Amino acid sequence: MLFTDTLTNWVLIVLSAFIIGLSKAGLKGIDMLNVTLMAIVFGGKASTGVVLPLLCVADIMAVIYYHRHAQWPHFWKLIPWMAGGILLGVYVGKDLNEIYFRRIMAVIIILTVIIMVTMEIRKTVIIPSNKLFVANMGLISGFTTMLGNLAGAFSNIYFLAMRMSKNDFIGTAAWVFLVINLFKLPFQVFFWKNITLSTLKTDIWLLPALASGFWLGLKIVSKIKDDSYRKVVIVLTFIGALFIFFKR
Repeated sequence: MLFTDTLTNWVLIVLSAFIIGLSKAGLKGIDMLNVTLMAIVFGGKASTGVVLPLLCVADIMAVIYYHRHAQWPHFWKLIPWMAGGILLGVYVGKDLNEIYFRRIMAVIIILTVIIMVTMEIRKTVIIPSNKLFVANMGLISGFTTMLGNLAGAFSNIYFLAMRMSKNDFIGTAAWVFLVINLFKLPFQVFFWKNITLSTLKTDIWLLPALASGFWLGLKIVSKIKDDSYRKVVIVLTFIGALFIFFKR
């Protein structure tokens, strides 16, 4: 028996898989819509077990396509802190109130995006070099990715703050999340027991939607110029945070 068997639920999760493909192809920020849709069907914590294998597949596709553009210094700065955040999320995740957690994270994302928009309007170019900034972004990203696959918003903020070019942004993020999502797998399987044969069966049915979204995402991203790409990511991240905040 499949993990969900109602038509409405299938429409939502197929759309969610399609959005994952779009996001991993480079439309960063839109992935929070996927988090919302999956949580509607399965609930916040349970949905992470359905989503994670799809993310791993999409990460592999992104790494294959964008691997030449990875900026390894940023990769190595983030990975240890994100791993630490994941371990923290594994430890406290079972007792955390999902609604309050998501709303707090959404408010932080929205406020940060407002600051970044202000900087864009004023043409302020500040590239944070403080190790505390990297540590905070890494820990929060790891913590939020374990509890609700929300790390994309915080990694977007980091890469935007670093003023990375479009392809460098996507390529570095692809490697970061491939490693991080593979690191999360054992915890989802053995500690939270969110990934089962039933969820994997559902994931297999969603692969065509995922691949279609990735293909379309590549087409769209290829037509977006570097300067416009920053604005697209900021807008999508802001909209995604609003969805997270108002989702009950």
